Amino acid sequence: MPAEQRQSESVPTSGSSFQKQLSLWDTVNIIIGIVIGVSIFKLPSLVFGNAGSIEAGFVIWGLGGLLMLAGALCYAELASAIPETGGDYVFLSRTYGNGTGFLFGWAQFIAINPGNIGIMSYVFADYAIEFLNASGYEIPEGWSVVLASASVCILIFLNLLGLMVGKWAQNILTLAKVIGLAAIFVSGLYLGLQGTGDTVVEPVIKRPNSELHFGLAMVFVLYAFGGWNDAAFVAAEVKEPGKNIPRALIAGTGGILVIYLLINLAYLWGLGSTRLLQSSTPAAELLGNAWGDYGTQIISLIIMISSLGAINGLIITGSRVNVRLGMDHRFFAALARWNVRVNAPLYSLLSQGVISIVMILLVGTETGRRLIDAPFTLIQGDFIKWEQYQDGFDTLLVATAPLFWTFFLLTGLSLIILRYKAPQMERPFRVPLYPVTPILFCLTCLYMLYASLDYARGLALLGLIPVLIGVPLYWMSRRKTSV
Repeated sequence: MPAEQRQSESVPTSGSSFQKQLSLWDTVNIIIGIVIGVSIFKLPSLVFGNAGSIEAGFVIWGLGGLLMLAGALCYAELASAIPETGGDYVFLSRTYGNGTGFLFGWAQFIAINPGNIGIMSYVFADYAIEFLNASGYEIPEGWSVVLASASVCILIFLNLLGLMVGKWAQNILTLAKVIGLAAIFVSGLYLGLQGTGDTVVEPVIKRPNSELHFGLAMVFVLYAFGGWNDAAFVAAEVKEPGKNIPRALIAGTGGILVIYLLINLAYLWGLGSTRLLQSSTPAAELLGNAWGDYGTQIISLIIMISSLGAINGLIITGSRVNVRLGMDHRFFAALARWNVRVNAPLYSLLSQGVISIVMILLVGTETGRRLIDAPFTLIQGDFIKWEQYQDGFDTLLVATAPLFWTFFLLTGLSLIILRYKAPQMERPFRVPLYPVTPILFCLTCLYMLYASLDYARGLALLGLIPVLIGVPLYWMSRRKTSV
């Protein structure tokens, strides 16, 4: 390696080794950018339909927000007490030992974060095609994979230019996202005032050939609120982390709850309860009613921006977990190399991009699915029922959800365990109503783990098998850790 390049790279050894360039505002933008992806544009009809009434639906949205806030309070205590890069990686290592932390880092590196990036990239691609078609361009079939991969490549490139570029891209995308959500709210209010929507709220909503399912409605809502915890991954780069991380988590989650409730009100005002329940794309129908043919283009553009904001936030936060993995385990040492000149982990970002694109190709193409099926065919096992899943978005979501909720549960429990194991630890922020708040959060995670496994079935192996490969890797790559 040339001397100049060696001088521009370093391997961080602790939280103090990172340049603190993220303000409270930047951290809030990361949270909002990751959480508000596409769920609010697609899931409301499913939530209200399974809830049984509009009133019950709003209660579930509010309850989901409160459960998210309970989790945010737990993470606020952990992140303020241990403001190091890696978030859950560090919490789990401190609580259960280095092996558990390694498995989390490996799962994030090989499955969870690339899967989430792939999910959002497919959403971007689908709506980009819809936007271009509505604009008069003919897009060939099968271009979803190309556009999904291209979105990842472009955002990885921006982050390779440094944290300042990455955070400003995040701030701009989040601002554009909020403006788009405001357009939806104004459209709903406008249609409501015009009397277009049937605003009569039916006391009980009857859905053909289905039963009311409170639990399923909660699954949809909690998925819509997912991702706020990723702010803990960049704790070492936040200014005054003991103060700003709790503030960012509470402000971000609270802001998201308000936004979600307002958007659902807009759907109700603009479409009415009956049409809201019948629509699988309420945002598109709402803007179509308000602005005609331009409405389709507007909503597609809003969702494209929203997806890009989620992808960029996941790239920023996920790459920091990879850095921590490289700091502590010699097989992954390259991931910890930090380019001081641009203040970014270049190798971590590149590897994250490559894995994400491989995952996009595996689940989004027939050739990729055949490659996944090949090992199971050898043992005559038909574990994955591809026909049950609509596209790459659905497949990646279902495959990675059980892993996500497993580690989420372990992190929630770690707060309780660390209160006993390390009572002397300085905690600038303490979760209120302890131990009720963390127990409530853990019970939520446990239910979501059960629900995700029940739905995933054999597809859960797609996420589990790569993680299990991490067990022998851990024993081969152990080194003295800094946790």
